[in-house]
Amino acid sequence: MNTVSTAGGSWRPLLWLAIAVVLLFPLVAMQVTDEVRWTALDFAAAAVLLGGGALLFEIASRQLPTVRARWIAAGAIALVVALVWAEGAVGIV
Repeated sequence: MNTVSTAGGSWRPLLWLAIAVVLLFPLVAMQVTDEVRWTALDFAAAAVLLGGGALLFEIASRQLPTVRARWIAAGAIALVVALVWAEGAVGIV
C-alpha cells in the first residue's frame, strides 16, 4: 500500500518562501545595526546550506513511503543544517 500523497504538496512553496525570509533577516539587520556584517559570500553559503537542506528534504519526501519516515528525515536534515550553521558561526568576529 502506497501512502505517498500528492495532495500534501502545498507546503513546498512555503518551505522555499521561509528560506527566502531567513535570508532576508541578516540583510535587514545590516541596514539597522553595525553588529551584522555579511558579505556576498556569507549570503551564498547560507543560501547553499538552506537550499541544499530543503532540496534534500524534497527528494527524501518523495522517496519515503510514510509520514513518520518523512518527519524523521526532516528532523535529521534540520539537525545537520543547524550544526553546520552553528559551526560556520563560530568564526565570526
